[in-house]
Amino acid sequence: MTATIRSVRPRLALAVMAGALALGARAEAQQPRVRIETDAGAITVEVYADKAPVTAANFLRYVNEKRYDGGAFYRVVTMQNQPTSPVKIEVIQGGLDGDSTRRLPAIPHETNDKTGIKHLDGTISMARGAPGSASSEFFFCIGAQPELDFGGKRNPDGQGFAAFGRVVQGMDVVRKIQQMPADSAPPQRLRTVVKIRSVRVL
Repeated sequence: MTATIRSVRPRLALAVMAGALALGARAEAQQPRVRIETDAGAITVEVYADKAPVTAANFLRYVNEKRYDGGAFYRVVTMQNQPTSPVKIEVIQGGLDGDSTRRLPAIPHETNDKTGIKHLDGTISMARGAPGSASSEFFFCIGAQPELDFGGKRNPDGQGFAAFGRVVQGMDVVRKIQQMPADSAPPQRLRTVVKIRSVRVL
């Protein structure tokens, strides 16, 4: 009997560990994923609703209410088209493109020193002016952009931008949009905007 108990215990411990790992993987997989269909192709984003709850909920509300449908990617920032900026970044920006009829109220600013979401290649984050002014417009990073993090110098207030997810499929589309012809000075507008056909939770 003693030998039987000893042989069962390791198997039981392994089963418990396997179950815990499975639960952890399932919890991680439960982060919402959103597919953005554009004229240039599709981009799939994983939204970190657990780490950035305010910003993620705002974005998902726009998605669920279909407010982004018919919007556009309209601004691309490259190393070549920001000649007057002392701190250069690489992003593409999209959203409602000036259609204020679909805009929701601005949300509190979730700094990424609190959320832990860095502005890395493929990160999705909120465009803003002053802290607490972000509403509908968002951007994708091309390459790591630490100057957009809390304490970075891209925005003089040093509060950084509110990152809330990352691209899991379609970075080739993001890069393709960034390389499209655009104005060589702010606001770096695409000469032909890339229409957003639909944005849906998968």
